[in-house]
Amino acid sequence: MQAFWNWFRWLYQTTGINLPIFYDAYDRQRFAGGILTTLELSAACLVLSVVIGVVGAWLQGSRLRLTKLVIQGYIQFFRNTPPLVQLYFFYFALGSYITMRLPNGTTVPLVSNVSWAIICLSFYAGSFNVEIFRAGIEAVPRTTIEAAEALGYSRLKAYIYIVLPLAFRISLPALNNNLVNLVKTTTLAYAIAVPELLYVSAQIWSDEVNVPEMMNVLLVLYVALVGILVYGMAKWERALRVPGYGV
Repeated sequence: MQAFWNWFRWLYQTTGINLPIFYDAYDRQRFAGGILTTLELSAACLVLSVVIGVVGAWLQGSRLRLTKLVIQGYIQFFRNTPPLVQLYFFYFALGSYITMRLPNGTTVPLVSNVSWAIICLSFYAGSFNVEIFRAGIEAVPRTTIEAAEALGYSRLKAYIYIVLPLAFRISLPALNNNLVNLVKTTTLAYAIAVPELLYVSAQIWSDEVNVPEMMNVLLVLYVALVGILVYGMAKWERALRVPGYGV
């Protein structure tokens, strides 16, 4: 493996193409940490945004007017404001009030920048997922829901066991697009110093003055990351396809 790393050092010495993330142990370690943080951030946001979408879509069908207004207000707020502004609002505005004073008098935040990034980006993508799942629920035939009620299912059980599985299958194409956008949006966490891929890359190119090389590496990595997600979602979509829907 050392010969592989040394090849990149030779490449730099002979051509000037500087990729220290391969031949320099320190840069390699922090770049690998950035990749890991991006993967963890993306995974957490993907899961939480789907959960928010599922719960929000169910609450939209509530008989309580107040519940519907709250969900609608949430959707409008997060869909109609830029995600970067939301991130700043959560981290700098709300974060400044959620603090703890240490015995030495120092004030520290109770919620870390990584946690705020997960919360903000999950709520942002979740607002779109609510509408995606709502459309999927509306595509489920009313007769199917009536049959579940005739069998004695409560509204919640009918949603969990019958409506949601069908709606989820119908919603997968639109959900796929939103989750891909969410993975790309995680780069905004750079703005609040989350040590993800873009943030670490910026540190490296500031130290090594190799912006073109790092930009190319970033492009390749994000194409690969999104490509893997799209491939997995496409296979999942084909496996769960509802007969009679789509081609």
